[in-house]
Amino acid sequence: MAPAAPTAVRAGVVRRVTAWVTAHLGLMPFLVYTGVFLGAPVVMVVLGAFQDNDGVFTTDNIVAAFKDQFGRSFVTSIELSALTAVLGAVLGAVLAQAVLASKEDGLLRKVVSSAAGVLANFGGVPLAFAFIATLGSIGIVTKALKGLGFDIYASGFNLFDFIGIAIVYVYFQIPLMVIVFTPALEGMREQWREAAANLGATKWQYWRHIAGPILLPPFLASMLLLFANAFSAYATAYALTSGVVPLVPIQIGSLVSGNVVADQQNLGKALGLGMIVVVALVMAIYNWMQRRASRWLG
Repeated sequence: MAPAAPTAVRAGVVRRVTAWVTAHLGLMPFLVYTGVFLGAPVVMVVLGAFQDNDGVFTTDNIVAAFKDQFGRSFVTSIELSALTAVLGAVLGAVLAQAVLASKEDGLLRKVVSSAAGVLANFGGVPLAFAFIATLGSIGIVTKALKGLGFDIYASGFNLFDFIGIAIVYVYFQIPLMVIVFTPALEGMREQWREAAANLGATKWQYWRHIAGPILLPPFLASMLLLFANAFSAYATAYALTSGVVPLVPIQIGSLVSGNVVADQQNLGKALGLGMIVVVALVMAIYNWMQRRASRWLG
């Protein structure tokens, strides 16, 4: 009778494994797709970051990735991402609240919701061209303002520098904030406001002591998502500046495509590893804040 016990254990393990595979069979195509197009490139970037051109282990690429112009590109990218994330989060949250305060079936809510879904994904070369045609040195708005006696370029404005890129980034950051922050606003229960009013709280006290603390975690989480979105953007900034403004994605593109010193692809992978670390840290904090916010808004 003794050998029957291990056999029963093995049969139980097989049944559990079979049940797990059957339950998650629908996820297999997605897992394979993710592994091939996301997992494998990440592994290649991590391994290549610690190899020289001959495949020998080295840390020179990591050291070089945070020195001189490459180190400055990290600083510039973080500053640009932080600035546009804050502006996009504040303006997007105000817009989302204004939309939710309108009629549920009203035209304003339908238009803003549809526009946010489109504009949040409107980027790259088309977005850069749209701004060049609008606010470029001979753009429509620029010429119209000049006709009114106000030359924005003579006043110091330049679409093709840091501030210009920030304005373009905010254009798609605001609708993204509307999309990701609206569910948190919708999760606020009317009973909380009514209870606060019945207890004599003013509207300011309600937002300060109830709505504000509850919405702060999802607001910060949404802002972190905007940071990651701006930090990884490439095509829009490159089309606007042709690499004049030092950003990490543009530096990586130059190194990998061989536009500078030859045989520096592994240095580009080291820069990519730095971006992966920054984005992974941001997304880890984002997930933690989302879990914390779900306690109230779930």
